[in-house]
Amino acid sequence: MAKFFVDPKQIQNESIQIQNSQDIIHIKNVLRLGKKDKLWISDGQQMEYECIIEDIEQNEIHVKILNRYRSDSEPAIHVTLFQGLPKSDKLEWIIQKAVELGVHQIVPMITERTVVKISDPQKIKKKWERWNKIGESAAKQSGRGKIPSISLPVSYQEALRLGKELDHAIIPYEKEENETLKHILPVPLQQSIGIFIGPEGGFTFEEIQRAKEQNIVPITLGKRILRTETAGLAVLSIIMYEAGEV
Repeated sequence: MAKFFVDPKQIQNESIQIQNSQDIIHIKNVLRLGKKDKLWISDGQQMEYECIIEDIEQNEIHVKILNRYRSDSEPAIHVTLFQGLPKSDKLEWIIQKAVELGVHQIVPMITERTVVKISDPQKIKKKWERWNKIGESAAKQSGRGKIPSISLPVSYQEALRLGKELDHAIIPYEKEENETLKHILPVPLQQSIGIFIGPEGGFTFEEIQRAKEQNIVPITLGKRILRTETAGLAVLSIIMYEAGEV
């Protein structure tokens, strides 16, 4: 059964109004749903509703709530991915897969070796809006109860500040030889964990030192060097496995 996210304000008593134009087009023209057809609605806050379509208008679809459920698809552990801005459209792929795997939040960051230029505020805003649409689409596809937060790009210093606020944070570094993910993950896993991933070219020595000053732990990912679009997803997958979420 198809699933869609709505703003909680669109949920009133026993009815919901679907007002997102793209969702309306998808329901009418792609899924070809009509009156009395059923679909799932989520408020993005872990409440899900089994609904039946009552009326279809040009700019709004009215549905009736049949049943309410508390979503159990959200991981108990909150993982934040601090991703160094990569080239091309790699971040879009990273967002899609990270959301499917259960990431709680994605924070794009600008590091010393970031190649992407983001000086135009309008272009940044458009990219950010697209990233969030990709995140929402991935959340729908994977049955998430929430749409993970995707922030505007932040400086490395700001990312370190945010990482320090979490229960635990790690930063894969190709020159680290001793600390592994298995050795440093707390048992049991804590509520919030941050993963810092560099862009193409990785982190500089100075950036690693600054991370260590904030109690963010450098780790090795083995003898092979992973691409920026692979490293974060690999670490996220391992954490979810250790947390019993996959």
